[in-house]
Amino acid sequence: MPVISLDRACLAYGHVALLDHAAMQVDAGERVGLIGRNGSGKSSLLKALAGLGALDDGEVWRQPGLSIAYVPQEPEFATHDTVFEAVAAGLGEVARVLAEYHEVTHTVGAGDTATMDRMQELQTQLEANDGWRLNSRIEQAISRLALDGDARVDALSGGGKKRVALARALVAEPELLLLDEPTNHLDVDGILWLEDLLRGYAGAIMVITHDRVFLDGVATRIMELDRGKLVSFPGRFGAYQERKEFMLNEEALANARADKMLAQEEIWIRKGVEARRTRSVGRVQRLERLRAARAARREQQGKVDFQLVRGDASGKLVAELENISKRFVTAAGEKTVVRNFSCRILRGDKVGLIGANGTGKTTLLRLILGQLAADSGELRLGSKIEVAYFDQFRTQLDAEAPLCEVISPGSDYVEIGGAKKHVIGYLEDFLFAPERARSPVKSLSGGERNRLLLARLFARPANVLVLDEPTNDLDIETLELLEALLQDYTGTVFLVSHDRAFLDNVVTQTIASEGDGKWKEYVGGYSDWLRQRLAGGTARFDATGGIEPKIGTRVGAGETAKAKPIGRKKLSFKEQRELEQLPDRIAALEAEQAVLQVRLADPIFYQGPADAVRELQTRLAALDAEIDAAMIRWESLEAKG
Repeated sequence: MPVISLDRACLAYGHVALLDHAAMQVDAGERVGLIGRNGSGKSSLLKALAGLGALDDGEVWRQPGLSIAYVPQEPEFATHDTVFEAVAAGLGEVARVLAEYHEVTHTVGAGDTATMDRMQELQTQLEANDGWRLNSRIEQAISRLALDGDARVDALSGGGKKRVALARALVAEPELLLLDEPTNHLDVDGILWLEDLLRGYAGAIMVITHDRVFLDGVATRIMELDRGKLVSFPGRFGAYQERKEFMLNEEALANARADKMLAQEEIWIRKGVEARRTRSVGRVQRLERLRAARAARREQQGKVDFQLVRGDASGKLVAELENISKRFVTAAGEKTVVRNFSCRILRGDKVGLIGANGTGKTTLLRLILGQLAADSGELRLGSKIEVAYFDQFRTQLDAEAPLCEVISPGSDYVEIGGAKKHVIGYLEDFLFAPERARSPVKSLSGGERNRLLLARLFARPANVLVLDEPTNDLDIETLELLEALLQDYTGTVFLVSHDRAFLDNVVTQTIASEGDGKWKEYVGGYSDWLRQRLAGGTARFDATGGIEPKIGTRVGAGETAKAKPIGRKKLSFKEQRELEQLPDRIAALEAEQAVLQVRLADPIFYQGPADAVRELQTRLAALDAEIDAAMIRWESLEAKG
């Protein structure tokens, strides 16, 4: 049964139709991943569904009494709210009681009878309104998102405010949860926690995200906004990619056939007097229809044309660190961010840095590049190093500056690979229309600002690229193009990212936080790091930057979870039989999955009973989980044997 639907929706921004008679529905319990190009109108659609934006035409239907929580890309809060108060605000009337109780517990003094009496009154109200359970939900959300409940929201960074908005929406447990780029500014552990929470969420979810691993782990259906139309793809993101490629090929063939027919008819209509005498009225009408269809066709938007020019080659050695340490003095005392770290970076290495927010990834990068002096240890830098830096906070962008000035200050040309190119043509390569070349940076969306920063970065020759969260707000197609570019880049890359697929596809080695200022180097990307950590008995970052014990690992009081060498054990007879049968079991599950996906992709199927649709979707979700579990078990037995 649908909880919300859209019918004949139209919405235009200037001359561009973001929604062109679009239709969709979200059923109870569904988890829909909304994807599309930057600027295609995804955020506008989410606002319309939340009742915060109006359509030009069409209708939004909501189930009577439907509770909705919406988390925008740039959340706003009441001035002077603490984090606890802002999160509690998502609970309605009981929020006032919880906020006051939280404040009273911080100010109660010994012998203050009035305050003690008020606390007793608040406790009674909380007991009557299930307040203790709600308070526990608030505290858990605040803790898991690494927030300080007593901090002022207006003092937080943009990423901190996003986490507060996410916590506020989650504690309310609405029937429909609308999330706009929820993984931006979350570290890997925060993303994994959010994945687990959304997979077990009872209500319906629609989420805009370009994190492919997150999509694959959360969404039960992919919905794409493409040239004003909403197209639904049942199943996970991997199934969408296969179906989308087939659809684009079919569209290209159909357009080619239509264009060929139109060209032939145009030649016929322009023939001389003799041909005009024998004209068929029906044929002329068909020509008019072909012309109208061609004029109405919206071509697929072009791709970003990335060209990265490496400057003069650096020396073979980029940096060598020996027992480097760095400490900072804070209000809470002395904090060691890097402790006795050693590594050697060579030309062409592609290094990923992963760790919880606040563990010092940026500090470690600055130490490696010699931009920050270490307290102890030795650093040797290579020769001829030219560094280009991508800043996740976009501080390099002047909000008032026109786009062309950002790319090439004081000149109409940029030099790419020894050849001059006009700045407007260069901006077109990054999908900025010529008429926008003089527009200020502040007029751009988040994804467009990231594309502009990449355009600025790539216009300057460099042999060392430092990319700090370059994937935020970029659409999936642009991410894949950037991946391909970095894979072919012959210089050195330092990449700070929480996008697991991006790390796996780009980096050759990973430097990961081990907690307490310790960092360790691993071969490979995120998945390789995770596999090695799992083998050692630990798997995830905790809020302080260490690694949480793997599920099932017991750690005694005062002990620290440490990786223990695991000896190679021989498989038992039962395990050997299981290993032999797993490939056939996985193949059977995938075959059933393919059959169900074909049935769900058939529009006629949805004309049947709604219960049958839900039953099939539930079975498909269960198959996904079974296949994942079987693959993990297979990998585990292979490693053991």
